[in-house]
Amino acid sequence: MVILSGIVWFVPIPEEGVTYEETAARFEGLGVSSASQTEAPIEDPNQSQHLPQPEQFNPHLDSPADVKVDVPKASVEEPGGAARVDHTTAVPAGSSHESNVVTEETAASDEQNKHGKEDTARRRKVVEMIKLAWDGYEKYAWGENELSPMSKRGHSASVFGTTAMGATIVDSLDTLYIAGLTEEFNRATEWVKSSLDISKVYSDVSVFEYNIRFVGGLLSAYALSKNEMFLKKAEEVAIKLLPAFGTSTGIPYAIINPATGSAKNWGWASGGSSILAEFGSLHLEFQYLTYATKKPVYLEKVETIRKRLKELDKPDGLYSNFVNPHNGQWASSHMSIGALGDSFYEYLLKSWLGTSKADTEARDMYYAAVDSILNKLVRISSNGLTMLVDLRNGMMDGKMQHLACFAGGMLALGGAHAINGNGARYLEAGKEVTRTCHESYRGTASKLGAEAFEFEGNDPVTRTNERMYLLRPETVESFFVMWRLTHNQMYRDWGWEVVQALEEQCKTDAGYSGIRDVYSNHGDKDDVQQSFFLAETLKYLLLLFSDDSVIPLDSWVFNTEAHPFPVLPTVPQRK
Repeated sequence: MVILSGIVWFVPIPEEGVTYEETAARFEGLGVSSASQTEAPIEDPNQSQHLPQPEQFNPHLDSPADVKVDVPKASVEEPGGAARVDHTTAVPAGSSHESNVVTEETAASDEQNKHGKEDTARRRKVVEMIKLAWDGYEKYAWGENELSPMSKRGHSASVFGTTAMGATIVDSLDTLYIAGLTEEFNRATEWVKSSLDISKVYSDVSVFEYNIRFVGGLLSAYALSKNEMFLKKAEEVAIKLLPAFGTSTGIPYAIINPATGSAKNWGWASGGSSILAEFGSLHLEFQYLTYATKKPVYLEKVETIRKRLKELDKPDGLYSNFVNPHNGQWASSHMSIGALGDSFYEYLLKSWLGTSKADTEARDMYYAAVDSILNKLVRISSNGLTMLVDLRNGMMDGKMQHLACFAGGMLALGGAHAINGNGARYLEAGKEVTRTCHESYRGTASKLGAEAFEFEGNDPVTRTNERMYLLRPETVESFFVMWRLTHNQMYRDWGWEVVQALEEQCKTDAGYSGIRDVYSNHGDKDDVQQSFFLAETLKYLLLLFSDDSVIPLDSWVFNTEAHPFPVLPTVPQRK
């Protein structure tokens, strides 16, 4: 996410039980210096959603070229003397060495290491989980947006509007494809072909959610299957989102009525402002649309957003979470890499990697922002864990959000490709953030992580209204990326802990449900199987236990809903 006004030059200071010298030594490698921090009042974060690698790749499309790419090797020393990062050999998209469907054959190279059979069994277990979640949805909520697995009926969040748009179907397409669930994928494909119709939506919907879930899900299905119907449907949705860009600055509104084209912002968003993580997470989808359709309008829309943000003054290199869409100016001094800001930063990195590193503007903006984040938004807990927190009017929160746990993988991935001499710093930061998020799971009764957390001693603690686990993916996302970068078995083991906790705490006979209190063992469930559980959480777990040739990170980038897009040969040309 983004951040704004330059405020106190922050550097972590020691907390209770940690000396200044220990803190300074711990962060010497991160390049973080020390400054005072004051905890700000807590406000409820907006719930929003959320890794890749390339060089010179051609996309999947019809005739992928035989391109050999050199991918940087990371070199982070893992705890306990574990193996150092050793990235696998780059594979051109579409080559015989890349299989984007999990099969017994793709397990072959995994079987060669001592954990191979164990990880193959784990992968099969995740496929079983995907099947259960999908079968429950198909049986009890087919065509609805989501499933209530306990009451066994459809469910829909307000971001989808009042129309049943089959959000889970669209969000699950690529997961089903990658999992090799062919019959399920074919039934989902037929539903999209015959029933998905954005013109029938007459209520307000979230531009952001429709982009990352519907446009993103359909584009990913197109990229994997090469079925042109998915591209056509993706463009139909995108066209209905375009009126949201009709502001004097080109910064889009957050809400659109697809039938009428009327658009507005959330009333609670800092005086009706647009939200950084929302309008800043359109670039990958719209860029790919321009590439695939050869229509420049989509790329032009998101390049206008990029231009506006680049021109704004960023004191201390930070972006605010809110921008006024009418004058293009910052509307608050709240900065975050959790809710409201998160995926903006992710899309900067992936816009660079996703264009075979041709989008150098995105690269420069990303690394400048990350340097500021590590200098201003890092807080060290009393037990020495690295937390990424919000900054509000110059004061730091004490808590870290679950949504920010994606940043472990993002920082490490950016470190693997950094050319500014700070790669080791970013990789180390990514490793430490990922460890923090694992500890937030390990220390609860359910072994799942809360919406937000602090630490008292070695234990995570959470305010009453943030103790739930909503089947979120961010922590396992970082496990997946860290595994691909390091091949340290620890990350697969951590992922397996999450699988076991999901089975123990969230499983029902018709799918999986979020839980209301992670600090309670076998506590109450919320009766919602979020569409992103199939799109993100289960997909990242599946890929964590799959061979690197399944959606290789040097050929694909993931959008913030975990929908993979092929790495493009360059920034699409506008005719």
